[in-house]
Amino acid sequence: MSLIIFLLWVVNIPFFVHSQADPRGYLLDCGAGEKNGSSIGDLKFTTDEGFINVGNITSLKTPNLVSILSTLRYFPNDSARKYCYVIPVIKGGKYLVRTTYYYGGFDGGQEPPVFDQIVEGTKWGVVNTTEDYANGLGSYYEVMVMALGKTLSLCLARNEDTKSSPFISALELEYMDDSLYNSTDFSKYALVTVARSTFGDDGDSITFPDDKYNRMWHPFKDSNPVVESHSNITPSDFWNVPPAKAFHNAITTSRGKTLKIEWPPTSLPSAMYYISLYFQDNRSPSPYSWRVFDVFLNGKNFFLDLNVTTNGVTVYSNQWPLSGQNEIVLTPASAIPVGPVINAGEIFQIIPLGGKTLTRDVAAMEELARKFNSPPPDWSGDPCLPKENSWTGVTCSYGEHIRVVAVNLTGMRMPGLLPPDVANLTALNHLWLGGNKLSGNIPELGSLKELQTLHLEDNQFEGKVPQSLGQLPEIREIFLQDNKLNGHIPSELENKKGLSIQM
Repeated sequence: MSLIIFLLWVVNIPFFVHSQADPRGYLLDCGAGEKNGSSIGDLKFTTDEGFINVGNITSLKTPNLVSILSTLRYFPNDSARKYCYVIPVIKGGKYLVRTTYYYGGFDGGQEPPVFDQIVEGTKWGVVNTTEDYANGLGSYYEVMVMALGKTLSLCLARNEDTKSSPFISALELEYMDDSLYNSTDFSKYALVTVARSTFGDDGDSITFPDDKYNRMWHPFKDSNPVVESHSNITPSDFWNVPPAKAFHNAITTSRGKTLKIEWPPTSLPSAMYYISLYFQDNRSPSPYSWRVFDVFLNGKNFFLDLNVTTNGVTVYSNQWPLSGQNEIVLTPASAIPVGPVINAGEIFQIIPLGGKTLTRDVAAMEELARKFNSPPPDWSGDPCLPKENSWTGVTCSYGEHIRVVAVNLTGMRMPGLLPPDVANLTALNHLWLGGNKLSGNIPELGSLKELQTLHLEDNQFEGKVPQSLGQLPEIREIFLQDNKLNGHIPSELENKKGLSIQM
């Protein structure tokens, strides 16, 4: 899916930021190692250690980089299906996730790698920073998503265009209040940031201190006249709470003229989008400080007879089709003594979520990952999603409920324990863990009514053979040889037709 890349100046350009407003967010300096992270103005970034357990870290030699871009984490293991950050969050909370990338030739190459981004099991974009890096720039991407559990995963993954190691410079999660963008059903969709602009602004500043949600706002200016506001607004009075500084300037035109703006400046893929536009009469407050005009988007009626006063107003659509180049046209009502005006706008691409593995299965698989010492490096994030990025050795079914149906880690020589939680994988058909160094007792598995084959041979299991194996109606193979088990095979299995048992 093609996405618009925001530009982040990294060399000799100030990085304008503000203090974090909500402790429920996270600002991670990727690759900072055991250091305390870094600071940019009042914004405090912490190390990403503890949020991910794979990848290597390195520092860049590029001079004059802002601190969060001077280190990165990269992922050279090309056998892993994904590399995941797992971050504690508030279940049901809405988060703006921002990933930042600056290549810096960390691997001795000349071009940055191209790779995928995955959030909560949904592939939401391709990272391609080649053009930005050639222009001395870094890149960032944003997605707004609801946390489906008590953790939120952000993963990187190789694709057919990946020629070298995926990497990341910074990762931010900003908690968004329930009132923001709440016309979107975040249980079904995510919003990918395409453009967030202030009209009529110059300069390189892309964040405003009065935006409590740490959103990036990019200046947009064309050949139309620019006016400065002579009255203040209260952000909380506006839908989506834009910062007051976003209303400092506006684009306008003369009395009686139609205002035309090509925005965003980049061609968009054909899709459905969330659009929010912000307006304010720029004059000093008075009984005459208002104007009326119609808003059209690509020739279609977006809002008619919009009355804009010095208090300002938001107009939005939670689902609007866009494609290619797009034009906003503001047509004044008759006899209005001033032309139309616009201050700011946001566009998000709406992407459907790819679903979620059944919560009980996720919890069981996460417990397996904790009890296995050195499990495969991609055993993090959603076990089944995206389908092509499921965990190594894990097979899933993709019906009404996404379930784990097979686990095969044969021959990995992996130490650890087999926890009782494996019995919660009630859709499991095959469990193959032979050729490892697993120890302790074999847990009771009587709840695995779909289990057909059980391979635990060549391990270090001790104790008795669980009686619950006799309660498995579909079982046809049980291999337990070359362990330290004692006791007898459950009597229910001794005369079971078609069953192969090795002790």
